[in-house]
Amino acid sequence: MEFIAKKLRFAGLASIGAVLLSALGTGSASAAVESETAYILNTFSFLVHGFLVMFMAAGFAMLESGLVRAKNTATICLKNIALYSVAGLMFYLVGYNLMYAGVDGGFMGTFALWSGDNADALAGKFDAGYAAESDWFFQMVFVATAASIVSGTVAERIKLWPFLVFVVGLSAIIYPITGSWQWGGGWLAEKGFADFAGSTLVHSVGGWAALTGAIILGARKGKYPAGGGVHPFPGSNLPLATLGTFILWLGWFGFNGGSQLALGSAADAIAISTIYINTNIAAVGGVLAAMILTQLIYKKVDLSMALNGAIAGLVSITAGPDTPSLGQSLLIGAVGGAIVVFVVPLLDKLKIDDVVGAVSTHLGAGIWGTLAVPLTNADASFVVQATGVVAIGAFTVVASTILWFALKLTIGIRVSEEDEMNGLDQAELGMEAYPEFGRGSQTV
Repeated sequence: MEFIAKKLRFAGLASIGAVLLSALGTGSASAAVESETAYILNTFSFLVHGFLVMFMAAGFAMLESGLVRAKNTATICLKNIALYSVAGLMFYLVGYNLMYAGVDGGFMGTFALWSGDNADALAGKFDAGYAAESDWFFQMVFVATAASIVSGTVAERIKLWPFLVFVVGLSAIIYPITGSWQWGGGWLAEKGFADFAGSTLVHSVGGWAALTGAIILGARKGKYPAGGGVHPFPGSNLPLATLGTFILWLGWFGFNGGSQLALGSAADAIAISTIYINTNIAAVGGVLAAMILTQLIYKKVDLSMALNGAIAGLVSITAGPDTPSLGQSLLIGAVGGAIVVFVVPLLDKLKIDDVVGAVSTHLGAGIWGTLAVPLTNADASFVVQATGVVAIGAFTVVASTILWFALKLTIGIRVSEEDEMNGLDQAELGMEAYPEFGRGSQTV
């Protein structure tokens, strides 16, 4: 009761104060309060949506852990927590300013250590709109997403440290440069390229880097037998993969919703609400499309396809979750789910070994989602969207190929055939994720 009484007294005093300010004609004071309130809400939005995106790192770790074989589970867990850490460090040292500082319609920012400046806000001037640290945090958590895509694709045969060196290059140079072209106000932004939350800038960049890595690294031993066909390697823990997908689905509300970049007005709150429901229904469309198609084509529903269908639906809507209707979002996500069903076997025919299906979901659906933006956004152009897709893809492929080959020719990127056979947990870590089951029970 005492707490309620205090709240009522505070509310009463606030009301009296507002009336007095109005009576005294202090409009500037009222505007200052509104500006500070918007500053607080915008900062809050960055932080809350940021830690939702950070939680996606756990989703990727669980999804990948469930889709690799048991003998590689501990290694994939280590790679996911390590890549998040490496990406965060490099975005602080190099990435943020390369992506945002002084791009001015060009091709990159500056090489400088990031530091926040909130002096104006502390002095009562809130023109910046949000705390500098909240913006840095929100932008940083996106970087690890691109690296996680690579992790799943090249799993089960890549060495730990060369992979982390690649993450350094991706998070410090490749991702920030392509991101600067649009989000940093670079040349693609001036052309009108639209990618609201990163179907291309995050997911396709990660997908292109993963695809080049898979090609240069080569397939897992026994995946494509000499006599032809495909030898499937089932994941060790599908419930864990399902949990990871649900975590990613939840985190995507932060990924897309936070990309509104503001919560200081009713219009922003409405926009975020719209983005949330469009994001959700796109994932629904991806799941249902993947389920229906696998039933029709293979006469059985494939769980792993359904999981990747959800992610493909989410990736597809990410380029433009703010403009479609609910029905349009459903269809955009459904096309993404269909892309997965057809691209996964296509990669197998090309003997490109993508362990978790990340290239299909993040690259395939990312390209589709980016090209689909003009269908619901009159301000977007198909030509400009295609230009962005090609330019970002070309740069990422060239830069990734150079980095992968440099690593391959110097320190090597692939474990030995014996280590691959025994599993990376033993070869790289000297431990097992499931020791109680014994190594003898694990399939090759």
